[in-house]
Formats: sequence, structure tokens, C-alpha cells
Amino acid sequence: MDYQDVLYQVEEPNAILTINRPERLNAFRGRTIGELLHAFKSAWADRRVACVILTGAGDRAFCAGGDQKEYAETGSYGTSDNGLWELEELQATIRNIPKPVIAAVNGFAIGGGHVLHVLCDVTLAAEHAKFGQAGPRVASFDAGFGTAYLARVVGEKRAREIWFFCRQYDAQTALGWGLVNKVVPGEQLLEEARSWGREVAALSPTAIRFLKASFNADSDQIFGQGKLAFAGLEAFSGSPEAEEGHRAFAEKRAPEFSRFR
Repeated sequence: MDYQDVLYQVEEPNAILTINRPERLNAFRGRTIGELLHAFKSAWADRRVACVILTGAGDRAFCAGGDQKEYAETGSYGTSDNGLWELEELQATIRNIPKPVIAAVNGFAIGGGHVLHVLCDVTLAAEHAKFGQAGPRVASFDAGFGTAYLARVVGEKRAREIWFFCRQYDAQTALGWGLVNKVVPGEQLLEEARSWGREVAALSPTAIRFLKASFNADSDQIFGQGKLAFAGLEAFSGSPEAEEGHRAFAEKRAPEFSRFR
């Protein structure tokens, strides 16, 4: 595949997937999602790969979620080459690939980017990383894995705080909440992720595969919930309320949602 938004490289035993849109804080559009899917499936099939590392280009952002500038300019986030918006499929692939996926969070993990790191098996964070949701600020939401699975990770009260108030949290707070596994200096982040990958590569791949499936089994029903939620989000996205959220972001002003209450 001719990657434009993603860098893919194999450094045995790790595959490193880098969202390569630093000028947009590594926010994703439809093409980005399609390329990430292709790269994850390539790593799935590659017998050299024992672990997948997902990160973002530069040192400002892991991923800032959906590209709001793209939405403001075109009216959508675009689609993959096949014409589909495949965010749900990407989320399912991160869960289903029978190899550990490590998120190396090198800056902002916000909105849909925050959901991506939560879905990874392990999260390593740079000391300057920031975590949070932004959906309600731009009239969007993830009422599937982004909420229900997040609550399993950090608990109901904290998950509701994250979504209802759209605050940002530093790496040490995220570590204390169990949202990340380890915090390291930014310049050490990728090497730390590679080290974790080498460690897991020494273990039984079949045992790891069964263990990952076992961990997933308890929360797999969230996928169906997510399908329903994304269908609702698609219908909602054309509403005046959603348009106000996108327009306010593009105009760099606070949204005015009171008339929809």
C-alpha cells in the first residue's frame, strides 16, 4: 500500500506504526484509518512480528482524534480507499490482533486518539503526555469502547469525569488512575516500547494469543454497543447541534449549545 498518513516499519521483533500527520497533531482522517488497518493486518500476518507499537510522529501528539480541520473543510473526515469510514474496524483489529499492541504516547492523546490508546493492550507515556476527551466540546461521542471499556480501565466515576468535563490529565495522573502502565522521559519512550516488545517476544506466542482472547472475551459485547453508537453518531453528525460544534472549533470560539438543551 502507498502510505501517505502512516509510517510502517518492522524492527524485529516489533512492528512500529506511526501516525505521520504532525502538522495536524496526528489527527486522523479516513485515509489514515484505512492505512492503519492495512498496517495492523500486515503486522498480524508477519511471522517476524511479536509485538506492535503504535505511536505518533514528532513530540507534540500521539493522536488528537478526528481531524476537525478536515471536517470543517470538506464536511466529513473522508473515507478509506474502499469508500468506507472504518474506525470501528480499526478498534476491533487492535483488540483482535493476536499480538500485544503497545501505545507509545508521545504527547496529546485526545478524543479518538485517547480511545485508540485505551484499546491498546499496554500504554507507555512520555512525561509530557496529556490525556483526555473532547467529544462533547465538538458535539461528538464514542458510546462504545470509548466509554464502556474506559470505565473498566479507570472505573465509572473517573470515566464519566473524563467524558463529561473534557479536561486534560498529565501522565502522572494517568499512571495513578491505571490509564497508563509506565511513564518515561520523552527521549526514552520508543526504546522503552521496543524493550517491552523484545521481552514479550521471548514468550510463547500461542499462550499470548489465548491470553489476549481471554481478556477480550469479557468485554467483546461492547463491539455491538459500539456499532449502534456509531450509527447514532452518523445520524447526529448532520444535525444543527453537531454543525455548531464543528463550526465553533473551526472558528476557534466556544460553542453555543444552550439552544439545544
